[in-house]
Amino acid sequence: MNLYVDIHVLQTVPPSCLNRDDTGSPKTALYGGTRRARVSSQAWKSVIRKEFRTMFSEELLGNRTKYVMDVLVKEIKKLLPDESETNLQKKAKQAFKQAGLELGNKKGKEGELDALFFISNAQARKLAELIVENKNDKKSYEDALKDNISIDIALFGRMVAKNTSLKCDAAAQVAHAISTHSVQNEYDYFTAVDDCFPEGGAKYLDTVEYNSATLYRYATINANELKNKLGEMTPTAIKGFLDAFIRTMPTGRQNSFANRTMPDMIYITIRKDQPINFAGAFEKAVVSQNNGYVLASEKALYEYCERMYRDYDMAPEYEFVSGTDIWSELEKCPLPDMLNKVEDIVKNELE
Repeated sequence: MNLYVDIHVLQTVPPSCLNRDDTGSPKTALYGGTRRARVSSQAWKSVIRKEFRTMFSEELLGNRTKYVMDVLVKEIKKLLPDESETNLQKKAKQAFKQAGLELGNKKGKEGELDALFFISNAQARKLAELIVENKNDKKSYEDALKDNISIDIALFGRMVAKNTSLKCDAAAQVAHAISTHSVQNEYDYFTAVDDCFPEGGAKYLDTVEYNSATLYRYATINANELKNKLGEMTPTAIKGFLDAFIRTMPTGRQNSFANRTMPDMIYITIRKDQPINFAGAFEKAVVSQNNGYVLASEKALYEYCERMYRDYDMAPEYEFVSGTDIWSELEKCPLPDMLNKVEDIVKNELE
């Protein structure tokens, strides 16, 4: 049985630069023939993972790092507090070699990988236990990095080029957020005054590029895929992901713009056929008619959903909405109630 949890969000962001490209300009995309504001999925996933640290215990999470040896050394030291640092590093390096990860990158840096590796705190602890037990078989060490998957690894996946047996497919997919309407980036010309300069006046001047937009954001979670990795923790992990997805924002130039907002509308569906991204609702850019973009975007999304459900007979098994009156046929749920209901339904369906 398939089971997918889709989340669709409309969120208005005032003048801001949430996510910059290599020139410092807000990221954009050409969609439907017009320029749209864009926030990359990586930017949003990064702040979601940081938010997890306030929601879940350290034991349930991991670290994505090149310095996996340092992570393991800390765990070994808990079990062998009197061991020298040199010996701890040797043991850690040997353990990763047994597991199929050669430390030491192309630049010759000891204890550092060529690429980032996602390791859970539980995996690091298991490796440390194997070292203390003087285990020598490679399978035990490799299994330690295959099992003990953390919530963030299960949701966002792990890519390993040199030892593909250690890779982990992501159970969650996050789309790039795009504006429902056309945008044109603007420039803020600013100056900085030297407080200690007796004659006053600006001693620094520059420009910052920014835009403002009503964004369509989408993500989906494969609940069965997640259950294969997390078991009974799956409903809790899904609830945590949805909560973090809703509440977080990338932090680009946040001090300059104070642009933190909450979504204007949240629409969550639980499906048994396939996940559906409704960005097509905005292929024709929404046009403001003195009422802003939010209401027009809500109407466009509602009409597109209804058409898709009707034409393809793909109505979801369950659906919840918050923050809008457009979905008049659905009960409006405060966010905590909505998340609790989703958690309960996922738990019952998976059982």
